[in-house]
Amino acid sequence: MKKSQLEELVAFVMEDFKRRQLERKQFEAQWQLNQNFLMGNQYCSINVNDEVEDYDKQYFWQEREVYNHIAPIIEARLSKLARVRPTMTVVPASAEDNDIKLAKLSKNIINSIYHKLNVSDVILQATKWSEVCGTSFYKIMWSNRAGRNLTKKYDGKDIYEGDVEVIAVSPFEIYPESNCCEDIDSCNSLIHAKAYNVGDVKNIWGVDVEGQDVNVFTLDNTQVLGGLGYNANVAKVSNSIKSNQAIVIERYEAPTTKYPNGRLVIVCQDKLLYVGELPYINLADNKRGFPFIRQVSIENNGSFWGCSVIERVIPIQRAFNAVKNRKHEFMNRLSMGVLTVEDGSVDTDNLEEEGLSPGKVLIYRQGSNPPAMMSVTRVPVDFNYEEDRLINEFTLVSGVSDLMRSSSANITNVSGVALQLIIEQDDTRIQSAVDNIKNCIKLMASHILRLYKQFATTPRLSRMSATNGEVETFYWEGSDINSDDIIFETESEIGETLAQKRSMIFELLNAGLLHDENGKLSNSMRAKALELLGFGIWESGVDINSLHIKQAGKENVEMMRGRKVEPTDIDDHELHINEHTAFYLSGEFEKRNNQKSKELLLEHIRLHKKIQALSTQIKGE
Repeated sequence: MKKSQLEELVAFVMEDFKRRQLERKQFEAQWQLNQNFLMGNQYCSINVNDEVEDYDKQYFWQEREVYNHIAPIIEARLSKLARVRPTMTVVPASAEDNDIKLAKLSKNIINSIYHKLNVSDVILQATKWSEVCGTSFYKIMWSNRAGRNLTKKYDGKDIYEGDVEVIAVSPFEIYPESNCCEDIDSCNSLIHAKAYNVGDVKNIWGVDVEGQDVNVFTLDNTQVLGGLGYNANVAKVSNSIKSNQAIVIERYEAPTTKYPNGRLVIVCQDKLLYVGELPYINLADNKRGFPFIRQVSIENNGSFWGCSVIERVIPIQRAFNAVKNRKHEFMNRLSMGVLTVEDGSVDTDNLEEEGLSPGKVLIYRQGSNPPAMMSVTRVPVDFNYEEDRLINEFTLVSGVSDLMRSSSANITNVSGVALQLIIEQDDTRIQSAVDNIKNCIKLMASHILRLYKQFATTPRLSRMSATNGEVETFYWEGSDINSDDIIFETESEIGETLAQKRSMIFELLNAGLLHDENGKLSNSMRAKALELLGFGIWESGVDINSLHIKQAGKENVEMMRGRKVEPTDIDDHELHINEHTAFYLSGEFEKRNNQKSKELLLEHIRLHKKIQALSTQIKGE
């Protein structure tokens, strides 16, 4: 591209970014208001300029305390949603034995990478953003600076094998083409804007940029609370300045006729850092797409941005604070009293400072009326009625009951079945958020497998926990991934507690559903039951049959390489014969068309049968 074309491209990206900032400003104000109410700064509102501002007391004696019910509601929802970590599996590309093994390998890769990258914490961080702001994002990308160091140098720099990175992205960094797009797939372009230190820009893109002061959101203290004679501080979200920063704008464009593989333009200030096609083949059918996954708490039809439950509860929280504070003001009048004083009869300054303390000598002008206490009635019962009604509205609007918030039931004479129904109702109200998280986890697994298929061109070593409690290592590369169709092995774990799981396991054991055809509990099933009960995997639970099958698989590999393998006296010949026969009949072995390997495998099976027959004959005698 010519220099003039590059300058026009940079100017176009900057103008497009500013336009999207203005269109999204009202949503940012709502997110900032949600964060303030969550932390307790609840005497603020959005002005006509779409900015969050605090408002002060109207009178010095006004009670302005916060009785935060929003924080326990969000904490209860997060604790429920933190259980959503379903077990995934990969659907084989076909019924061939080799495809089934590769699908198992892909599943092992996913489990190993999820543990290595600590994806569970990333999901929790994104869920916090989606619960507070309504929307959050995952960015799944390939980093050439991650992974194992290959102990090689290029231009004086270390070379790494590269690896996948999964990060949680706040909604403040994402700018869609239009706020009316309902999801990422319906956007023709997407901007990710993030503030970097100028040194990081130099290290990543090799371009020197000038450091600037950037507005960021930070925590601060504000004195907008308190009452008669005291003040209180509370945390709030406010704008702050971060120096020596530069905003890097990544503009992703979907594939078009002009750009069949899409386009990625990265701009910082007035400099072009990168321009090229979309880097990742992360969609189905080997198509390129945006490296983002969108997660919402509550869907908003016709809007790119989701809704948070905080937005629904804010009016109730304001009303609840008002009722509680007016009630306490009324009680202040009852306890401190209100004096009526005739003008000029007493020293009002002294009376205001000291009040009517016990034993006080009150001097008033002769011939005037002495000060008297104004008659004040008791606190109206309407305050209590309104307070109870607002607490019920918290439950009705948020879907989080007292049982879910306080982990205790404030009801008596209720059966266990009724309590279980209440718990199920709580789970039903947040089921849409659960389904969205599960869908994001599934898409994330697909993206990870597709990135490895594209970039993992050399053999890699991964580790995972085997069924016998040992650490199992395996080699693999991108060509081994031939399927990225992810399904869940388990249903939602949101309503399953540890006690419920243990009770179900004991019921299955008592019913005999876990026993084999001889009515016995195998070692492998016993070990699995102990693991699910929370006792880990005991050494006595090692399944000898699985070890024999694994050994037979190793022998298959050796014979396919043309090496002769002799049966041993400790082999379980029946298991070995079944495993070798299944391998001989598999499509993978047939494709090899290696006559020598076939003869070695058949001879090995004959030896197993011969030894097995001889052993049976000796036992019969």
